[in-house]
Amino acid sequence: MDMDEIYRTYFATVYRYIRSISQNESLAEDVTQETFFKAIKKIGQFRGDCDMRVWLCQIAKRTLYDHVKKEQKQISVSEPEEAASPLNLEEKMAEHSEAIKIHTVLHQMQEPYKEVFSLRTFGELSFTEIGTLFEKSENWARVTYYRAKTKIKEEFENGTYM
Repeated sequence: MDMDEIYRTYFATVYRYIRSISQNESLAEDVTQETFFKAIKKIGQFRGDCDMRVWLCQIAKRTLYDHVKKEQKQISVSEPEEAASPLNLEEKMAEHSEAIKIHTVLHQMQEPYKEVFSLRTFGELSFTEIGTLFEKSENWARVTYYRAKTKIKEEFENGTYM
């Protein structure tokens, strides 16, 4: 499969994944484009031991984290009145807040819960597709997803996500 075909096949999936995490269309577009740019550079490192969609979403997730870290660094470096003045920046950070909390909890979770939850929620894969990726049953994917979801709810209720 050449990069043009990979781009056409997986662009929408990667975009939806990042859009659901970031809740920001513009950021999702930028990160998705950068993801495919990075994928072109690293295609030789793709070993094929996971689905191409999973590999691309992992690159996208790391790219989004890099953008968020860079944005937070810029806010903390700027003067207080400069950081407080643009209301849209504050709103943007508030939108990211919940997504960052969820991803903090996800980052702390063990595999396969982390990956199954991400694939189902952000990658919009069916339980059948997830089961196939892990060489397990559809039922295994369902149970794993609901256990991950329960764990996330517990972490939020207990306030232990930080």
